[in-house]
Amino acid sequence: MADKIKIKPLGSRVLIRPEEEEPRTSSGILLPETAKEKPQIGVVVAVGNIDEEDEIKVEVGQKVLFPKYTGTEIKIDGVEHLIMDVSDLLAIVED
Repeated sequence: MADKIKIKPLGSRVLIRPEEEEPRTSSGILLPETAKEKPQIGVVVAVGNIDEEDEIKVEVGQKVLFPKYTGTEIKIDGVEHLIMDVSDLLAIVED
């Protein structure tokens, strides 16, 4: 059995799992895969070595908002993830 890939971001980077939204219009029409917009909200999966001096503090499990076309896309166990600098994050999303 293959081991799960474990990734620990370096420096002030974070690993994000984007949340996929249901690709439907406001009237309920299902959109094709090509018409979907990139998600902008995701869950922090791992955090690098963020120094005490860093202004932005995030923790594993928090939902965050990030720009549409930011970060490096990677697949981990078949699931899309993004690695980006913590300074690229726009906000923490609170439920």
